[in-house]
This record gives sequence, structure tokens and C-alpha cells, in this order.
Amino acid sequence: MYEYQVEGGFPIKGSITASGNKNAALPCIAATLLTREPVILRNIPDIEDTNVMLQILTSLGVGVEKVDDHAWKIDAAHINSSSIPAQMSKKIRASILFAGPLVARTGKAVMLPPGGDVIGRRRLDTHFLALEELGARISTESRFEFTANKLVGTDLFLDEASVTATENAIMAAVLAEGRTDITNAASEPHVQDLCEMLNQMGAKISGIGSNILHIEGVQKLSGTDFTIGPDYMEIGSYIGLAACTRGSVEIHGIRPQEMRPLKIAFGKLGIQWNIEGNTLTVSSDQKLKVNADLGGMIPKIDDSPWPGFPPDLTSIMIVVATQVEGTVLVFEKMFESRMFFVDKLISMGARITLCDPHRAVISGPCALHGEHLVSPDVRAGMAMVIAALSARGESRISNVYQIERGYEHLVERLQSLGAHIKRVEVK
Repeated sequence: MYEYQVEGGFPIKGSITASGNKNAALPCIAATLLTREPVILRNIPDIEDTNVMLQILTSLGVGVEKVDDHAWKIDAAHINSSSIPAQMSKKIRASILFAGPLVARTGKAVMLPPGGDVIGRRRLDTHFLALEELGARISTESRFEFTANKLVGTDLFLDEASVTATENAIMAAVLAEGRTDITNAASEPHVQDLCEMLNQMGAKISGIGSNILHIEGVQKLSGTDFTIGPDYMEIGSYIGLAACTRGSVEIHGIRPQEMRPLKIAFGKLGIQWNIEGNTLTVSSDQKLKVNADLGGMIPKIDDSPWPGFPPDLTSIMIVVATQVEGTVLVFEKMFESRMFFVDKLISMGARITLCDPHRAVISGPCALHGEHLVSPDVRAGMAMVIAALSARGESRISNVYQIERGYEHLVERLQSLGAHIKRVEVK
């Protein structure tokens, strides 16, 4: 077991290259099951979630070979099992992403309910409804079992714009007989990456980037060499870290169009950046003052499906708001437990009123002090790291496994920026 030991109060400074998008890598890894030909995936982040996904492929009899630091060759010519090992299934939320491709390729998928972050109820109903409408039969008595003689295209209207359910539906539909239309589809950059990869493999998907996808089923897919896009959640985290520590950072390898929703939200807190080509620069001379709405009203930072502000960054924004002059409301609509970590920020000296499970009012700036913190999930854990690096004194952060599920080589990357943080083993 490991924990982080953090000494706060030191501005970060330096440059990093954005890691690959975790939320794109996970469905793209699962999608390699849809072809008998080799697939090379590049820019795969070296994190626990992707490592578990690759282990699941190996357990199914798939050839998995590392060809570079962040590149893997995956050969699913032979699949000798349609059952995901129980421990792997429970480790990560993304294990559910194997349902669609396994049913499409083998006619069967068996798994236990997936694990993942404890941030409230995380429905799987949309996955089941979509796969059922495509022709799968589903049993949920003691485990999840999906079976199908064949999948047939249909007109799908998803009851929520779920990212992973959209991805499962896409992966099942590309090999289904006939045409599938998916309305109320998620359109996040990671969903777009999955669609682009499948099209490179011979799929026929149109409407990419919108909430209506059209898929003409094909009989087979070929191999491909595909590069995952940058992780804009990680980029947003480092922007927040630079602002909170009064530091500066250059982030290379970004996609400028993916920063537009973030720019609006960070701008409400007086935080700006400059983009040249694929490099984003946050300077140390930020105003860090809330920009009030018209009439001097308290502004609101709220999340919504893409292209709205991403829910995974609301935890980061709460911490950033503690270091900004003024008052702001953060409204996280999706998960009823995501904001419960704010009690730890309050113990560090933050002025936060938790109005209900979804809304918090933050007044700053606050002088934070070091504390012993426990990470409840990936994003709240990173928010705690930012808070600890912004605080006076020393902090300890436990349960860092949760953070490292989503942030590649975090301690080493933070140290390269001048952060005073160590990863130590504890008994």
C-alpha cells in the first residue's frame, strides 16, 4: 500500500506532454476484439485501468504485445473464452465495454458487475436496453450474461447520453446486420476516437461528433494502426494545478478544439491560457478572481454532456475555486456522491457550503493547510493532490491506487514540474 507525502506552497513550473485519453483507450482496447486482424494502438496511457483491460484481453486468449512505451499490438485472431475473470471484472468500470464486442464477435459475453469509482449510482440499464434492441438476450441473476444468435440493426433512442453505453452500442452495431441509428448518443472526444478507429477498420459510421450516429453494419473489420487522442481531463487538471500554486506550465500535444468548454469554465474563475499549435501555456500571472455574471450575480460552473463542461473536472474546479477571489456555485448533475469529498477540503480551511449532493458554493481565496486525506475516486483524488500542493505545510494522501487508475506516472510528472511530492510505501 502506498501514500503520497506532499509539502505544499511551491509553484509548479515546466512543461509536459499530455498523456493519451484514458476514456478513449479503454473502448478502443475492447474494440480490438471485433477483428481477426492485428491492431496497433498508440498513445495508450500507462495506468492501472488500461493495464487491467489488456490483462482481460490476455485472459480471453488474445495476443497482446508491447511494441513501444505507449503502443500495443493486439491480435484477436483467436478468442478462447467469452467470460471475463471475476476479479478483473470487479476492478474497473470499463470491463462492461467488453459486452458489445464479445457478443458481436462470439455471440456471448459473461461477466460480474463492473467496479470503478464510488461516486454514486452508476446505471447500466442503458447498456442492457441498447444491446437487447440489437438482438441480445441478457440475464442478470447471478452475473451478467449476454447471448445472441445474431445482431440486427435497429433504431435506438438511448434513455440517457451515456458514454460507455453509446460505445457498447456502437461496437455491437458495426457488425450487426443492416442499419443502426443511435439517437441521444454521447459525443465526447473519446467516443469520436472510437468511431474514427472503427472507420479505419472498415466500419461505416457517420454523424461522428453529433448526438445522432448512423451505422451501416459490415460483415467483418480489418486491422489498423490508430493513435489515441490527448486526455483533456489530465490537461484540465494541470491547468488547475498551475493556477492554484501560482505557477506556470506548458502542455504539449493538446487538441485545441477540445479546450473550448474548459476555457469558458476556467474563465469564470479568471484563469486564461494561450494556445499555439498543439501547445497550451498557462502563465503565472493569473487574475484568480471570479468573473460575476451580468448584474453582479454569482456565476455557475455546471457540467453537461459534450460539448458541455465535463463532469470529471468538477472536483478539480471546486479546489481551484478555493484559491480564487469571489464566490461561485459548482453544480455537478450526474453523480450523487461525487461532492462528498469536500468535507476534507473544509478540514483544510476551505470555505465551502455543500447545498445538497450536487451543488456546492465556494468562497475564496482560502489559505489551506496540510491534512491527512483519503482519495475516494480518481478525480477527487487528483483534486486532493492539487489542494495539498496549494496548502501550507505537509499533507498525506492515502488510497492513491484510485488516483493512479487515471493519471500516468503522476508523482514523477509532478516532480518534474517542481512539486514537492513523494510516493512512499506504508504498512
